[in-house]
Amino acid sequence: MSAIKEKMAQDLKDAMKQGDSFKRDTIRLLNSALKQVEVDTRKTLDDSGVIAILKTAYKQREDAAMAYKNANRLDLFEKESAEMEIILGYLPKQLTDTELENAIKHTLTQIGAKTPQDMGRAMGALKHLGEVADGRRIAMKVKQLLNQ
Repeated sequence: MSAIKEKMAQDLKDAMKQGDSFKRDTIRLLNSALKQVEVDTRKTLDDSGVIAILKTAYKQREDAAMAYKNANRLDLFEKESAEMEIILGYLPKQLTDTELENAIKHTLTQIGAKTPQDMGRAMGALKHLGEVADGRRIAMKVKQLLNQ
């Protein structure tokens, strides 16, 4: 069993003992998503597979939270935001803007990308940052750096 799944199982037990129904339900939803993928693919997920699914769940909640905020449904916005905080607890530490910019600059100089036409090549070379930074953040920073 992956370390993240073990941590989730322990957190689920703790939430049940403490009577934290919101955290319990959120972890159960995440476990359900993980189990669905495992059943569909007939494989046990490793940590990188679990991270990919958790990032998808985070992105779904982020999109929903923005929609709720735009619709002035602050109660639902807060619920989605709280779920996002729980999911972040299982994801690897995300890079700060400075760390992300330094990593991107390093990769851009390695591959010789200098113009906006090199965006596709740069994004391909930056796939390794996918676990520690959101793809949108990476793309925005690459676009900014290549347009300078």
